[in-house]
Amino acid sequence: MMTGNEEVASALFDRRSDAERAVEHLVQEHGIERAHILLAPVGEENSAGTIANGSDAARADAADCERSDAPSNGCIELTVGLAAEKRGGVERSLAECGGRSAAG
Repeated sequence: MMTGNEEVASALFDRRSDAERAVEHLVQEHGIERAHILLAPVGEENSAGTIANGSDAARADAADCERSDAPSNGCIELTVGLAAEKRGGVERSLAECGGRSAAG
């Protein structure tokens, strides 16, 4: 539950794995409850981000094998409700994990 002293911060990620890593930083380093964090694709279609990595990427021994089962329909947006005094640290963590401003 957000109180009057809380704000919202958001960031865009090209890789779902980076967004998920950012969630872990927010929970473990900043003490933010998971219920206050939302990960969602930008747009109406499901997306794993704009850059395939990990299990979404083609195998190294099959360079000509492109995966088509992991949707790349746009960025992943992370939105978090936070206490105003945590904003600076949270924004640094989001940037360190590969997030960029959702405003531009």
